[in-house]
Amino acid sequence: MSSATAPADTGLTRAPLDRAAGHALLADLAGPGAAATLGGLDALAPGFPDWIVTSLFGGTYQRPGLALRDRQIANLAALTALGGVEPQLADHVRYSWRIGLTEAEITEVLVHLAPYVGLPKALAGLRVATAAFAETGDPARTAAQTPGTAGTAETAGTAESTPPETEA
Repeated sequence: MSSATAPADTGLTRAPLDRAAGHALLADLAGPGAAATLGGLDALAPGFPDWIVTSLFGGTYQRPGLALRDRQIANLAALTALGGVEPQLADHVRYSWRIGLTEAEITEVLVHLAPYVGLPKALAGLRVATAAFAETGDPARTAAQTPGTAGTAETAGTAESTPPETEA
């Protein structure tokens, strides 16, 4: 190939396609329920879950250049902007919490989107996040968000909160 037609060096690396790394990452993000969800999807669309795990969690997520936290913030923004993907957004709210983002940080990401994606989509994202946070069953977190009970909104979603379990 001549230098005139050679692709420019962008400094980017190719995404690996590592099935085992994809399953490991999905288990870290989604918890033990991931395998069951994938099995149900495979019954409906054979091979599709393998493609998701291998190309997304074992490929794109494995690229250097962004920390997992940053990837999750990008996912929250993209899914909120898309709209109509509430189950996936709820999963990524839970994944984000599992890897250390606080409720306050997740909420701030969604609030920050309002001027870019529109108020209705930002509000829809906040509704999804609120429901995902409520699934925790953490009485301290619930009390902190319920008017007239002990605690304050500032303490809700601190690093001490236990992330919710997910069904992937």
